[in-house]
Amino acid sequence: MATKLQEREGFAALVMRLRAGGVTNLDLLSAVEATPRSMFTPSHMAPYAYSGRSVPIECGSFMESADLAIRLIDILKIKPGQRVLEVGTGSGYTAAIMGRIAERVLTVERYRTLADLARKRLTELSLRRVVVRHADGREGMSGEGTFDRILYTVAVPEIPRARVEQLVSNGVIMAPILREDAPPLMVRMTRIGSRFERQDLFEVPYLAAERGLSKAL
Repeated sequence: MATKLQEREGFAALVMRLRAGGVTNLDLLSAVEATPRSMFTPSHMAPYAYSGRSVPIECGSFMESADLAIRLIDILKIKPGQRVLEVGTGSGYTAAIMGRIAERVLTVERYRTLADLARKRLTELSLRRVVVRHADGREGMSGEGTFDRILYTVAVPEIPRARVEQLVSNGVIMAPILREDAPPLMVRMTRIGSRFERQDLFEVPYLAAERGLSKAL
């Protein structure tokens, strides 16, 4: 983990980049400040925790850049009292940030190693409103009810219908949609009664979702 000085400097540089990009939500920025990002990176990658680049982590996965992670949360417009579902826990960093704002965050991960590491980090930060589950969450989570916000950090061919049905009215789902010969496109869909409004956002570097649980890790 980085030193306190490195954390402060990294956070300050990140905030400057975020504000330049239009991210000014004080609750969100406070959540970022309270969550040491280097705690979620492999120790040898700690110097790059707050950089604008992706960071490799266990199981052949990666953390999206700090800039992208916070930008996505900002677009989701998470509010206190809301229930959030995240598909693709990864390091647990994004869930940790959301868990400082929302009422409850359920995050699912197909790699047991990643799920266990994320759970340990979240416990150390006393983030009890975040629940990590080792599961294949692409198609639906039976028995979990509805959610105000759903975020995919793995790319899918289309947003699964089971997920759409788990959104409350005025709920928002964001997911990277796979495309031929191009990076995935992050799509934002808002449920308004029985219809949906779609907004195409920007290209993102997420990997395609794999089916089922990991058998090796």
